[in-house]
Amino acid sequence: MTGKTKSGGTLLVECLKNLGAKKSFGVPGESYLDVLDALYDTKGALDFIICRNEGGAAFMAEAWGKLTGEPGICMVTRGPGATNASIGVHTAMQNSTPMILFVGQVGTDMQGREAFQEVDYRAYFGTLAKWVVEIDDPDRIPEIMSRAWTTALSGRQGPVVIALPEDILTTQTSALACKPVRISEPSPSTGEIEETIAILEKADFPLIIAGGSGWNHEGKVALKHFAEANDIPVVAAFRFQDVIDNDSYCYAGDAGVGMIPHVKKLIKEADTILAINIRFGEMTTDGYTLFESPQTHQTLIHSHLSDREIGKIYAPDLPLHTGPNTLMKALKTKTLKGNWKAWRAEARNGFEASLIAPKQPSPVDMVEVTIYLRANLPDDSIITNGAGNFATWANKFIKFTKEMRLLAPQSGAMGYGVPASIAAKIAYPKRFVLCFAGDGDFQMNCQELGTAMQAGAAPVILILNNGTYGTIRMHQERTYPDRVSGTELKNPDFVALSKSYGFHSEKVETTDEFASAFERAKASKTGSVLELMVSSEALTPRQTLSQMRANAMQKT
Repeated sequence: MTGKTKSGGTLLVECLKNLGAKKSFGVPGESYLDVLDALYDTKGALDFIICRNEGGAAFMAEAWGKLTGEPGICMVTRGPGATNASIGVHTAMQNSTPMILFVGQVGTDMQGREAFQEVDYRAYFGTLAKWVVEIDDPDRIPEIMSRAWTTALSGRQGPVVIALPEDILTTQTSALACKPVRISEPSPSTGEIEETIAILEKADFPLIIAGGSGWNHEGKVALKHFAEANDIPVVAAFRFQDVIDNDSYCYAGDAGVGMIPHVKKLIKEADTILAINIRFGEMTTDGYTLFESPQTHQTLIHSHLSDREIGKIYAPDLPLHTGPNTLMKALKTKTLKGNWKAWRAEARNGFEASLIAPKQPSPVDMVEVTIYLRANLPDDSIITNGAGNFATWANKFIKFTKEMRLLAPQSGAMGYGVPASIAAKIAYPKRFVLCFAGDGDFQMNCQELGTAMQAGAAPVILILNNGTYGTIRMHQERTYPDRVSGTELKNPDFVALSKSYGFHSEKVETTDEFASAFERAKASKTGSVLELMVSSEALTPRQTLSQMRANAMQKT
């Protein structure tokens, strides 16, 4: 404590600055006016990025957290603001992304009366976040902020929600702002490393599955070095394709939604799996069908930052409570006794073959588009996407090489890609950022182009316009063939809409038009939107809509 006093809102902002926050995303509200006032004095050090919808703001904060490794900061008002932002909290939890959501709250003197926009945030966010807290004393703001930052970054990283009663923010306090916190990464013991090596050396068909949050550059490099030194194939967990350079001869594809047959085969045929920092989610396990529970038929070594993820579904033969970077640092220099070259080569050949798909029955052929992108994307590109069948092209046909990053929602949230691309461009203005969006997906957060315009963020956005909610239409045709219901879209003029926000924009109507349009898009200083006219017939790369319908009708 000191003799000088300040408001609770000012103290909170001072804590954020000391902890290392540089940007915050949000929509203003009267419930946290004192915080907004304090942010007036931190411009250039801690900026408030004004968004158009709390859902978009929360997605930006999540993307910031995943990309930078620092908690993404989101600020919203009470009630509707908080409920709108909940989609980003859910995404941060499923993505294991560090994030802190600040929610304005009614004053403590009004609580429990169903006051205007009052919500019990502990109840509402209790199962969505790692920790939910409401500040009831301005003197405790430093303590709570320090704990929130630590909680978001420790163990399995994730979101924290802090409710801010309006009167607590305006009350004067003499408390000192918290200092930066240090997060330690658990390390494996020498004995655990020796046992890991012994188990792997007994394997005939070892496989590494890697993913999760908390990786740093050195950890990823060490993973690549260890895998290549020992000829062990590596599969990325769902939407963690950037955990290893995809040009590595050990990279064998991703265990994610729409899992391709050769990855399923790899997992089923592997006799030993080193699962590094992954949670065994539905997509990575193909609906929990690739492993028996609780004991797997494969010998399982499972490492994770959080002890709560180890044995949660599958009981490992060797549990390792360790971070991915410390684990890979310990394994990096190890040369194992084993000859897995043929097994590794078969796995790699399967991945290379998966990049080849037939010509698409579509005005714009996404097979040719992704071939062009693989050859022309900068080595440090950041790729984002929302949810829908269109994401297949970003997730299955782009190689994440060298320093490339992927920002995508494990929660399956539509509308994520556009806000994520804006946050990425704000974080790294000099890096090329490319967003894949469907026509339905784009319209969930297209208003955030206004945020990009105001913040000077200039991503390139590809809208794959097929006039339908593609994923649902696919399932519809496979289950209820030729009975289209609730999935067709009538769309606006995307080019005119994007231009109204100051973006360079073009409609690409044929495959041959793409390359030149893409180069013009890259050259734009204000960001670009390319509307790619694709056919609903091309809902999946290897089966047309008509083929789906015909196959389904044969079964009925």
